[in-house]
Amino acid sequence: MMAASIAVFLGYNVRVWGFPLVAVAILMAGYTLLTVLIWYYFGAEDMNKYLVTKLGGEPRMLLDGRPNVRDVLVNNAQGLLGRFMAILMTTVFPYIVLGSLFGVSAGGRALIKVAFLWTRRLRGGPAHAAIVSSAMFGTISGGPVVNVLSTGVLTIPMMLRRGFSPRFAGGIEAAASSGGQIMPPVMGVAAFVLSAMTIVPYRDVIVAATLPALAYFGCLFLTVVFQARKQGIEAVGKVSEDMRLTRTDMLHLLMIFLPILLILLLLLTPKEAIGCGPLSGLWGVTRIVSETGCRAENLPWFLELIQNSAGDAGSAGWWATALLVVLFFLDQEIRRQPGKILSALADAGLLVSRLYLMFLAVSVIDFCLNFTGLSNYIAIDIVGWLRNSGVDIGESPAFLFVALLATMLMAIVLGMGMPTVPAYINVALLMGPMLVGLGIATFTAHMFVFYFAVASAITPPVAIAAFAAASITKADPMATGVAAVRAGIVMFIIPFIFVFYPELLLIEQAQLNPLPGGDRFLPGFDGGIHLLHLLGLFARLAFALYLLASVLARFETRAMGRAEMALRLALAAIIMLKAPYLHVAGILVAIAVMLWHRRTPDPGTVQV
Repeated sequence: MMAASIAVFLGYNVRVWGFPLVAVAILMAGYTLLTVLIWYYFGAEDMNKYLVTKLGGEPRMLLDGRPNVRDVLVNNAQGLLGRFMAILMTTVFPYIVLGSLFGVSAGGRALIKVAFLWTRRLRGGPAHAAIVSSAMFGTISGGPVVNVLSTGVLTIPMMLRRGFSPRFAGGIEAAASSGGQIMPPVMGVAAFVLSAMTIVPYRDVIVAATLPALAYFGCLFLTVVFQARKQGIEAVGKVSEDMRLTRTDMLHLLMIFLPILLILLLLLTPKEAIGCGPLSGLWGVTRIVSETGCRAENLPWFLELIQNSAGDAGSAGWWATALLVVLFFLDQEIRRQPGKILSALADAGLLVSRLYLMFLAVSVIDFCLNFTGLSNYIAIDIVGWLRNSGVDIGESPAFLFVALLATMLMAIVLGMGMPTVPAYINVALLMGPMLVGLGIATFTAHMFVFYFAVASAITPPVAIAAFAAASITKADPMATGVAAVRAGIVMFIIPFIFVFYPELLLIEQAQLNPLPGGDRFLPGFDGGIHLLHLLGLFARLAFALYLLASVLARFETRAMGRAEMALRLALAAIIMLKAPYLHVAGILVAIAVMLWHRRTPDPGTVQV
């Protein structure tokens, strides 16, 4: 009966989420069934562990496995009603409702106006506005296709009118919209899943995502600057009528920013800080100050309510949703048509039901991987092979790089035609134990996989965000996908950088040593943030990304030849090496190359 029910749900999954996700689930279920049958007919003795899944002892009986199967399916975290369903109902649900209500508020157009106002003095103009608006709108929508269709309908035509090619305009919009999933504070469903799978509070996930997101969008900004220089596009400067903010626009902005600020306030406020403020005496709160900090007692009911919500992502989402519903009634349009709120809530319910289907398929994969032990076998064998070959990962980063490259390829392949959430979960379950076994902190390993699951939205041949942008530009979808990869190539680079430099993630969990029997932190780390070192590292990263962006545009102050492009790429890599004598030398040579480049006369603007 349960097998038949799962088959029906998977069939609906094909209609809702497409075949790739269901294909992986069927493949894993088929592998599980095959290994069980091999055990039943041939036994486990002298059999390869990848080919056998034992259900019990001798004599072999299929019924021996029924209690174990029932227990795994319904009684533990890997079951069909386990951790992924818990994430959906307790954490993701309020943000789905919040996102649907944001769609009613028409705040997206107001955000785009703000983006145009902020970027009107920059050469890229609407292209820069597309990046800013996609980053801001993406942090409340979390979906690349929704982001493209919401902001791209306004930014892409303006980019085309300014002279950018359809491929470039579509590629920038797709890359920026996909980056909305890595932009704090609300990063989409996959980020909440990452928080739950790594047992890291969501507020720490927000902190960890900040510098990588700044680096990503900063590189997109530079790419547009160089492309605008290349095509001789000048800044608009003046404020046009379609940029002016009306009172209605200001109200729409309040409807977006106030709930987000409330989320940040609740997530970043420690529970113990509630009641320890200077006005706490007015409420009859008893403050107890000790060497370890402040603790409040005798809190009134409303402060207890806030204390219970502090640091909890689900509670913060519900409070923000309640605030937004109250703010809605300041909007004359909503007061005239209150049914829009009910329609938004209905849409949220439909989306939750669709996510339920997706998480069911993911739960089948999770169950099969744990039942067969496949992911653990892969991790143990790879780590054992490296140790037996005498390789010390800490001393041989090349082997670690190869392992990361293999994980990247798997994340991209599995993510093609699949939403970010299952793409991330599948690779995290399959390859995560191997990365942890190689000495990468658990959180950092999951962030690595998460980034490439997001990047799959712009990676051909199934680049869903790029295809959505191509539907607006009327350009070739595959060419738009290639342009999106070129514009967003840094999304494929940053994960490698924060694996080798986990201090960029700013949280202690990124520096924890996952291997048993060793120190608490990874070699060379103490769990803290050293500001001068961090500033120097981020400055090196910014310089390297500057060189990379100029290569992507094939232009800085003039056109570049292939030799100069190759040299800049090599220098960008050298600048990020850990050896001081190498990255200092790389910086000096890069400065010399840039000075030489600028002293060469500009041959004129080049049209694309």
